[in-house]
Amino acid sequence: MMTAPAAPDAEVFEEHRALLFGIAYRMLGSVAGAEDVVQETYLRALQAGDDQVRSARAYLVTIATRLCLDELKSARAQRETYVGSWLPEPIPTGAGLAPLPEAAAEERESISMAFLVLLERLTPVERAVFLLREVFGFGYAEVAGIVGRSETACRQVFHRARERVREGRRRQAVSPSEHWEITARFVQAAGSGSLAGLIALLSDSVIAWSDGGGRASSAINPIYGPWRVARFVIGVSRKSARIGELAAVELAEVNGEPGIIWRSRKGRATSVSVLEVVGGRVVAIRSVRNPDKLRRFRESRGPTFAVTFEPTGA
Repeated sequence: MMTAPAAPDAEVFEEHRALLFGIAYRMLGSVAGAEDVVQETYLRALQAGDDQVRSARAYLVTIATRLCLDELKSARAQRETYVGSWLPEPIPTGAGLAPLPEAAAEERESISMAFLVLLERLTPVERAVFLLREVFGFGYAEVAGIVGRSETACRQVFHRARERVREGRRRQAVSPSEHWEITARFVQAAGSGSLAGLIALLSDSVIAWSDGGGRASSAINPIYGPWRVARFVIGVSRKSARIGELAAVELAEVNGEPGIIWRSRKGRATSVSVLEVVGGRVVAIRSVRNPDKLRRFRESRGPTFAVTFEPTGA
């Protein structure tokens, strides 16, 4: 009697879990979506024959990537009806935090909010090829097998995707220490209601995006310019403080960079913001208020500042 071929065991799968999550999260911009892809990859791998999994890494990545490509087809349609600006789901990062462990600087940059937003410029296939080649270091032959295209086609797709990403990337990014310092100053100005203090930190071309997804109050459209952005931040902060939705502001690493977690009187995360800083000034503010995207921020992990607005807001 012929015995069934062995399926990949849990230990082999666990060795690749972080890689699979990293690919899926960057592809989808969703923590929940990435977790679903990882789980479905495991279930499908259990059904595989032994000959299929001799290269477990390539096999598992192929399953996960193709699941992401399928998911992105429906996600694009859902984005068309999304209320307001769509932003990637933020994720707490840093030493000892799964599923994205502490990583090198270039790897942290590839999970930054700015980078994930930039990937929205790419088609699903362009995104897959670019990430597999540029971020995860797969060879063209491997990439071709994963996405089901020829090596020549993958080279063309990669070069086209890389050019699109380069066009949108900002230059003169600040050092991590300066990024933390500017973020802390932003928090102190916002928490005290200092309009002048905020404006001093903002670039003339600053843009603020807010993602409430129809589940939380937010600006439907982006806000442009230092004066309008500062007034918006102060206005939202004051209103949130009055109704108990904002009592403290926490600094913690989010998506590999300084992040701001706005917390209610009960300690619930009501918003997560990340500042994009170029040349010592804030050029972009991306704030996620959709509660469905804040589930990983239940516990405080960083220094917290009390919100104490000055009467004049000066």
